[in-house]
Amino acid sequence: MAAKACNAPGSSVSFLSMRVHLGIDGGGTSTKAICVDEHGTVLAETTVGPANARLASDAELAERFASIAASMPQPSAICAGLAGVRSDADQARVAAIAKRIWPDTPLRVTHDLEIALAGAVQTAQTKVLILSGTGSCCYARNSAGQSAKAGGWGHLLGDRGSGYDLSLQCLRHLIYGYDLEHTWPEVGSRVLQHLALNNPEDLIDWASAAAKAEIAEVAPVFFAHLREPWIAKVMQSGAHALSAQAACCATGLKARDSVLFVFAGSVFQKQPSYVAECENALRAKFPKAEFEVLSQPAALGACKLAAEIESDASIKSLEPQPQIVYSPVGSRAQSPTELRNPRSATFSEMGTPDAVALMIAEEGSIPDSLRRVQGEIVRAVDLIAKALSAGGRLFYVGAGTSGRLGALDASECPPTFRSDPEMVQGIIAGGQRAFWRAVEGAEDNLDGGRDAMRSRGVRGGDVVAGIAASGRTPFVWGAMEEAKKRGAATVFLCFNPHIDIPPELQPNVLIAANLGPEVLTGSTRLKAGTATKIVLNIFSTIAMARLGKVMGNLMIDLNPSNLKLRDRAVRIVQELTGRSGSEAREALEQRGWVVKDAVALLGGTKLGPQP
Repeated sequence: MAAKACNAPGSSVSFLSMRVHLGIDGGGTSTKAICVDEHGTVLAETTVGPANARLASDAELAERFASIAASMPQPSAICAGLAGVRSDADQARVAAIAKRIWPDTPLRVTHDLEIALAGAVQTAQTKVLILSGTGSCCYARNSAGQSAKAGGWGHLLGDRGSGYDLSLQCLRHLIYGYDLEHTWPEVGSRVLQHLALNNPEDLIDWASAAAKAEIAEVAPVFFAHLREPWIAKVMQSGAHALSAQAACCATGLKARDSVLFVFAGSVFQKQPSYVAECENALRAKFPKAEFEVLSQPAALGACKLAAEIESDASIKSLEPQPQIVYSPVGSRAQSPTELRNPRSATFSEMGTPDAVALMIAEEGSIPDSLRRVQGEIVRAVDLIAKALSAGGRLFYVGAGTSGRLGALDASECPPTFRSDPEMVQGIIAGGQRAFWRAVEGAEDNLDGGRDAMRSRGVRGGDVVAGIAASGRTPFVWGAMEEAKKRGAATVFLCFNPHIDIPPELQPNVLIAANLGPEVLTGSTRLKAGTATKIVLNIFSTIAMARLGKVMGNLMIDLNPSNLKLRDRAVRIVQELTGRSGSEAREALEQRGWVVKDAVALLGGTKLGPQP
């Protein structure tokens, strides 16, 4: 699709009778939008601010789309390919924002790699995009619609063969050589000239403040000095790394003869020697492959996809649809956690004394509720203690408050009981970010729970304790399902006695206490949160006691990592040996502050004075 003369917005050309296709290429630096007619003639184009879906807020994306709409004719179909779009939830979010601007226009949301691949001129059964710009990635798609991806992990974890990666490696080699030989080569002088720096020492401050794109922009300086063997070796290594990823994508789709490798990004567009290096590496594995350097904007590839969805009779199925949350378990009646509490019906009008009294009373009802499921809690503790004694691990899995409380209990085991951090682990839907902010859609991701079990290496002998106040969180049940498949024992803690669990998902132990409704309807950080903390305290404390980490009611295996805990360790040794504080401290210092070892050194085994 060749780009032709552009008619600027506001010209005398009428778009009313045209089929207008809008393509949007959203990146981390800028966003390119192009409108074409049904013949591929460019009608208008514009560039606005960055629109990486992972980095831009809803307001920022809305502002970008509004700016595009203001300078473009009304499209008959739109395809938006944005960096950072990795999941169905990402697509649905971007689509919802775009629909505010173009409510009645057929729309497709995808990632920037797919629109770049769509811009390839040549055809093949399998197309493999090899992207090398500031970052790098490989993406493949075949005629059956199957896709494969390698790379795209960002500049700290990946981006092999990218402008950033090549520049950084060359800069490091340059400085290393300078340290060894005390001479500054010609290429070093060109780097300083490019950066307007005066001497090598200035590179320290520049590198510490330089953005990823600024470092990548130094790559052409090194490409201009390929006669230097060490530079040529760095470039060759980067090209081979990218080629290996591209070959992996093609092999994953079982590509054979009809393969097209498409080179995209500023590094490939400006460095033909780099393209040649990649081609040579790929021809060894795919001798009949075709190669193409993508020279036109990726936004034109998005225009092509927009034209395809408009001509497709099933166009509605291509538009991102609202996600249907699926939970594999049901409930025979509404969970008590979701019911209105008649005692707090006038909570917002209550005076402070009455409101405080009510909340204390509601929290005070928790112990009686837990006593009614005490037998199940006992079974869970025995199951966990047996698993840990045999070398297994305990995994808490939850979303929101439940996940945070699980992670909290897990994090407190190493300092309290000197346990290996791997022994008790917390997993929260949405990962680390979810500890301090909500991660949209994370708790509804059934596959996310399954993936967490696989990635953490859950196996037979482990125990997975799912926590979900209302009992139906998909992420948790995805984890429970996968844990059972992998041979782990399962415990499920909820506060919905009406939970209806299919036989194939039945946990080894089900704890379903009825706490009644919350003071604030549905706010399970209240009574449900308190009850969760109590139960998890019971799980870990008694299990660790069964492992010999408690004597009487003393923590004989705590990790004295601060002054307060060291003072406590001294008192514990005194209690168990009857020795003085100075003797206890000296023994602890000799035994590396391991309480059990200090007690053994002093020959003490008694429990000391009892209350």
